[in-house]
Amino acid sequence: MPDPADWQTALPYLLAALGAGYLLGSIPFGFLITRLAGLGDVRKIGSGNIGATNVLRTGRKGLAALTLLLDALKGTAAVLLAALYGSDYGLVAGFGAFIGHLFPVWLGFKGGKGVATYLGILIAAAWQGALVFAAVWLTVAYATRYSSLAALVAAVCVPLALYLLGLTGPAQLFTVLSLLVFLRHRANIVRLIQGRESRIGAKG
Repeated sequence: MPDPADWQTALPYLLAALGAGYLLGSIPFGFLITRLAGLGDVRKIGSGNIGATNVLRTGRKGLAALTLLLDALKGTAAVLLAALYGSDYGLVAGFGAFIGHLFPVWLGFKGGKGVATYLGILIAAAWQGALVFAAVWLTVAYATRYSSLAALVAAVCVPLALYLLGLTGPAQLFTVLSLLVFLRHRANIVRLIQGRESRIGAKG
């Protein structure tokens, strides 16, 4: 496999890693799982999101946990498979998986907000950052019961922690992914400011 530093030679392989990551990340597990469980279209309840937090609003904790697990694993799988050919390919595939989750071709490019997939990519790309994410998310979620706020605070802490640990490549990737997390949570940020955001466990 060509060295990614040699862009002209490596470009087709980088694009292949990006495309494969996108296809893997675009599998809409929350949508599929709730449909198969006979709960209809999860996009028509709560926040309209296909992620685990909105699946939880169906009252089916097991389905929400399964959605969380699978959305994370697709990010992990994308990174690990591409990383067999080099760590940079893994990071590119991780980015593709994240974009695939946010903008899945199968759902008209209207996907989730990416938090579980973000974590899954992080586990494979820089496990130290995953520990930071988990600690921050659990602390903020326990204190506030706001999943969105917990994710946003964790998304700020992760790139900073990675830079401090000297993990430059992952830090650069997660700086971009964290910015995308904030963009996808624009409506949540407004609701948090207005005091209208749904808390963890609240039904749609």
